Amino acid sequence: MTDRSIKGNAGHPPAATRGAQQASLTVLEAAGPTRGVALVLHGGKAHSFEPVEARQLSPLRMLPFAKHLHRAGKNHGLAVWSLRNSVRGWNGQAMSALHDARWALRLISERHPGVPVYLVGHSMGGLTAVCAADHPQVEAVVALAPWLGPETPADRVAGRKVLIVHGTGDRMTSPAQSLKFARRAGDKAASMQYVSLNGAGHFMIRRVRLWHTLATGFVMKSFAERIGFTYPGSGSLDRILPASATQVSL
Repeated sequence: MTDRSIKGNAGHPPAATRGAQQASLTVLEAAGPTRGVALVLHGGKAHSFEPVEARQLSPLRMLPFAKHLHRAGKNHGLAVWSLRNSVRGWNGQAMSALHDARWALRLISERHPGVPVYLVGHSMGGLTAVCAADHPQVEAVVALAPWLGPETPADRVAGRKVLIVHGTGDRMTSPAQSLKFARRAGDKAASMQYVSLNGAGHFMIRRVRLWHTLATGFVMKSFAERIGFTYPGSGSLDRILPASATQVSL
């Protein structure tokens, strides 16, 4: 397993580059040739130009998801890229996190042209994943406790497979808005599935194994279907999330 870091200027509007903050990427390489990339996106704040530090909980929270994905996919050619945003906020029209994600996607395209990309984001990262899904290499999106609303563009997920997972106990982002988005975007997406986790909160601590099973299983099943291999966990995922189900409560 190779762990390497990449830093760069994501091309923000001037307001988002105060203090010369830079986005960075940590890459867990595939065991052999890279046949797909999962891009992991962390959460943040509505408004903040403070730099994101590696020790902060938002990026740390996604490290286990990146490692879980890598263990499942590395031998099949899946690399996992984890983005650490330049600044902590979405910042209104600046959309700072989206600019960082598009920078990461440009790098993936340069290094691995044509390979399928799978976006996995939590909270603000879930919003970022939905908004960045119109990149031509993106095949699927997993949005965990995402920050979605009526203004979130549904057309960005057109032709993509989408999984939205939200806990019923979430007090930070709205399960109701996530479900409304799923219904609004369902006709545009290649597939749309919404999972309600009973009793789970925003930070994915309660029922953590199920969060991981859903996120990794959805990515790996999509990747296996695209590349053409058998993923052993597909059966387990189908038992808890049947392919025909659009809305599931667990």
